[in-house]
Amino acid sequence: MEEDLQTFVPPDDEIVEKPDQKSITERRIKSLIRRAVVASVAALAVLFLLSLILYIVPVLQELATPQGNRKIASEVIREESEYKRQINLLKAEIQNLSRRYNSFTSGQSYLVINTTDNRFFLYRNKKLIREGFCSSGSYTVLQAEGEKKWIFKTPKGKYRILGKTVSPVWRKPDWAFVEEGLPIPPANHPSRWEYGVLGDYALSIGDGYLIHGTIYKRFLGMPVTHGCIRLNDEDLESIYKNLSVGSKVYIF
Repeated sequence: MEEDLQTFVPPDDEIVEKPDQKSITERRIKSLIRRAVVASVAALAVLFLLSLILYIVPVLQELATPQGNRKIASEVIREESEYKRQINLLKAEIQNLSRRYNSFTSGQSYLVINTTDNRFFLYRNKKLIREGFCSSGSYTVLQAEGEKKWIFKTPKGKYRILGKTVSPVWRKPDWAFVEEGLPIPPANHPSRWEYGVLGDYALSIGDGYLIHGTIYKRFLGMPVTHGCIRLNDEDLESIYKNLSVGSKVYIF
């Protein structure tokens, strides 16, 4: 009976240990890592072969080409009529651009106005001698009674200084009265004349447009004018002294 009640224990070689879940997971992770490594190595190998075909081989072929052959090929190209024609066209274009540049940038002083950034650049002997902020046209529209209206914009293009004035007096145009809601006076009415609002100097570029000073210096650098170019006192004085009647003004 005691023998029957004893627990049966199988031999050692028949004992099989059941793997736990953790071991299975670890083996799976290691297998995935191995596969990823193999895939990466394969991708690098493919990239290397492509680089070899696309870049390295042509370079080696070029290096393998004798220097003399490359020189001969270059000389042959230079002797072709189309090549010569293109070179001559490029040389002519360079000369044309050089002449145009010299015509725009003579040894005399000239002024460049950038109405986008509201900045000015004063040049003398093709060297920048002064730059700073200015104010240009606001592009606002003023509508009067009827069909009369004004667009306050600064003209763009190539201009010249047509006149220079010290202690200028502003002759108010019609729009100045419309803007203030006042009736438009006769052409020579005393109310047309206003003193002390244009600064110490004014330079005319035609069609009533001036380069002048301002009492609204806090607005310099902004498009707030009725079309004229406004400057602070120091910049205006420098421009007045460096530009002469006939000096060029470029506005863009």
